[in-house]
Amino acid sequence: MKDNRRSDYSGFKRKLYIRLICIGVAAPVLIYLFYRRFWHRRGGDWLVAVFRSLFRISDEEAHRLYTIIFRGNITFFWIAAIMVLFFLLLWVILNWFTSYFDAINRGIDGLLSDGGDISLPPEMAATERKLNEVKSELHKRAVDAQLAEQRKNDLVMYLAHDIRTPLTSVIGYLSLLSEAPDMPAEQRARYVGITLDKAYRLEKMINEFFEITRYNLQQITLTKEKIDLCYMLVQLTDEFSPLLMEHGNTAVLDADEDLTVCGDPDRLARVFQNILKNAIAYSSPDTEIRITAWESEDDVVIVFQNQGKTIPREKLATLFEKFYRLDTARTSDTGGAGLGLAIAKEIVTLHGGTIAADSRDGIVEFTVTLPNR
Repeated sequence: MKDNRRSDYSGFKRKLYIRLICIGVAAPVLIYLFYRRFWHRRGGDWLVAVFRSLFRISDEEAHRLYTIIFRGNITFFWIAAIMVLFFLLLWVILNWFTSYFDAINRGIDGLLSDGGDISLPPEMAATERKLNEVKSELHKRAVDAQLAEQRKNDLVMYLAHDIRTPLTSVIGYLSLLSEAPDMPAEQRARYVGITLDKAYRLEKMINEFFEITRYNLQQITLTKEKIDLCYMLVQLTDEFSPLLMEHGNTAVLDADEDLTVCGDPDRLARVFQNILKNAIAYSSPDTEIRITAWESEDDVVIVFQNQGKTIPREKLATLFEKFYRLDTARTSDTGGAGLGLAIAKEIVTLHGGTIAADSRDGIVEFTVTLPNR
């Protein structure tokens, strides 16, 4: 690091050293040239004339005054002249040096401006490069913050839209029950059932919203242990059997019975639940959802594959973003608030793994890769 910094500012230091050496040499040389050109065999006569005119004295008295004041201290006067010239040149050098601080201040001001790249003198190329890197990072963060804010606003809008639909139904059916106390028991039971279903839907959406907020803001501590992954996936398909049947889908598992992975069982179960729930919600009716798992040299790979609408490639990378929803037209009855995949990514990342999506020719794949130790 020190060597890099030394090389970064080598041009600036070389230029500074050269200027300091130049003024150290220039001061005595200029005094000598002044002496040879203007003072030699002339200076004494000039001082005598000055003394005679200034003090209105005779030539003899002026010569004596010149001898006492100047000739007796000639070495001191010449050294003083060299020092005065030296510090005058040094003042010029310091003005040149402080101009770099002015340039740096302008560069710092440029960090907050909307202009182009920051430009500094060539000797400060390292500082210029770092300031431009900081400006680029600040701009990137500002854009990311703006996008996150926009996605958060979109999420609130989607939630407000999705919550309003079942809430309107709940209020409507409760109003009917309140206004018609003598309603037939069969009809009352049906209205109560519908209202309860809508209320459960509201509870589910609100829980999902708080879940992503908790994963986003809270430091999660994993409790890792050896997990029978094949058994976990079998349990998963059994748990989702009613939902699979409702959508006309079937789940096919292809995994070695001895397949294991090290991780937090509750968290990983949530990952696989969210992915399978998403696959069911977006798969074509009466199609097969394949779950394949195997162990490679360093990882365990789990792939969920379903048939459905091909996802555009430019949208694949955004599926796991916290405030992103693929299908903004999807209603409350056909999916959640679009937060399950974001939760899945949070958990997989905490395990040191990766999650990715691919889609082509009507096939959608989600691949989870976890360390096998």
